[in-house]
Amino acid sequence: MKIGIVSDSHGGYQYLDTMLACKEAKNVKLWLFAGDIAMDADYLAMVTDKEVIRVAGNNDWPGGRLPDYETVDIAGHTILLTHGHLFGVNFGLNNLQQAALDVGADIAVYGHTHVAVEEMKGDVLILNPGSISRPRDASNGSFMVMDLQPDKSPCVKLIRI
Repeated sequence: MKIGIVSDSHGGYQYLDTMLACKEAKNVKLWLFAGDIAMDADYLAMVTDKEVIRVAGNNDWPGGRLPDYETVDIAGHTILLTHGHLFGVNFGLNNLQQAALDVGADIAVYGHTHVAVEEMKGDVLILNPGSISRPRDASNGSFMVMDLQPDKSPCVKLIRI
């Protein structure tokens, strides 16, 4: 199953449109939105007619209409989806790794730092798609597409728009 991962759009619908125009986004069956700004996830769901699992980012407060994290089971994998700010991801990934282990997740997806990451930390694959609109690690925004199959390691691709 192809899963799109995006974060930190900060109101930039045009970046989501550019992302959706990429060939890699065409076969995505489900989107994970790792926070900042929640209305953008609503837009993504509307224009793609795909399910978008979303969590609150630090810029999505107050409001409380979204959870701080979600756990999702897909194709034999368990994913912890969070924005990351509550796990101190600016200072390292140990807390996020432990949170994933605590909920039985083998994949942790976060945002917040605006820097793309794909790192295996123990038994947890940790992913950050970077920011689609305000990257801090390159001049172009980014998102990820992950292919999940039962009993296989995830195949992840970072796409710059």
